[in-house]
Amino acid sequence: MRFTLVWLLAATAAFAQDLPAGQIIDRVTCAADPSQSYALFVPAGYTPSRPWPVIFAFDPGARGRIPVERYQAAAARYGFIVAGSNNSRNGGMEFPRVLAALTNDVAARLSVDPKRVYLAGMSGGARTALGVALASKEIAGVIASSAGYPDNNIRKTLSFPLFATAGTEDFNHLEMRRLDRALTTPHRLVIFDGGHVWLSSELALQAVEWMELHAMKAGLKPRDEAEIDRLLAERIAAAGTGSDKHTFRALQAIADDFQGLRDVSAFARRAAELGRDKTIREALDTERYQDRREEGVLREMDGLAARLASNDRPAVLNQLRQKWMALSETARKPVDSMERQLARRVLAALSADGTRDADYAKIIAENRVR
Repeated sequence: MRFTLVWLLAATAAFAQDLPAGQIIDRVTCAADPSQSYALFVPAGYTPSRPWPVIFAFDPGARGRIPVERYQAAAARYGFIVAGSNNSRNGGMEFPRVLAALTNDVAARLSVDPKRVYLAGMSGGARTALGVALASKEIAGVIASSAGYPDNNIRKTLSFPLFATAGTEDFNHLEMRRLDRALTTPHRLVIFDGGHVWLSSELALQAVEWMELHAMKAGLKPRDEAEIDRLLAERIAAAGTGSDKHTFRALQAIADDFQGLRDVSAFARRAAELGRDKTIREALDTERYQDRREEGVLREMDGLAARLASNDRPAVLNQLRQKWMALSETARKPVDSMERQLARRVLAALSADGTRDADYAKIIAENRVR
């Protein structure tokens, strides 16, 4: 399905006196379709005399205020309008209507920059956002939390920059790492301590700042030399002076993100040096090994579940019970570790998939980690 946001090319927004700026409005009813509504944040300095960048956000539970809250601080700082649909869930047949109502209403009320339209989403909302961006030529960037492509097809290139996040215990963590490894066009993946949730306000700020850099690189926003210098200084400070995989990745990201804006040759050289370090290579190999293990465990559990209808059902149920118990024991350990995180991700993924088999459902309920 192709989404053409032609409204942005011709819309002439009038200043909306009923939309207070500088605060979140929980519910704005779409004038052309009263069944649709959205939460909204308009920067305090808003004026209709110039166009403003906008983030359209999609929550999997149609809770528009949640993403607007997460992006509010970043939007206030960098001058973004943020609108979170109160109707969109995980796409579906009704989504074109939801998208049209949301985008048309915002464009009718506010002065939107047609070249700086961003999409954000979490879980199924992230898949929805990426689906729109993949089918449209009008999207300046996507911020995807805890889920990737709607069709699960891995891409090497995208026509828009992508900022992605996932938790260490997120059942889509493996999917996001695969996406990150395959993609060669501008993108960034940030892994945080946590589960399958929206990115934090702090990460939302990082995402918006990252989009700001890429907007300047693409000529969508005038270069702001002071802003570039400040963001570079912050990134250098966050990278630190260590010699581990985190510093290696941080320096790689600096070299990629600021290429064309500043001389990044020193960061690229240092990243290359760290990339040859034996300890760092081993740490990266360990990550890939853990990913393969996770894939293997999921494949094994799915294979066992598929055999529940076979003649050896009692033995299969016993195997599933033993494996669930072992995973649950690891997941409940008091000290965090890669093993604990892997077990929690696997259990979360298997729990999310569910089953119609009553006996297997009982095993899941008894061993699920909440």
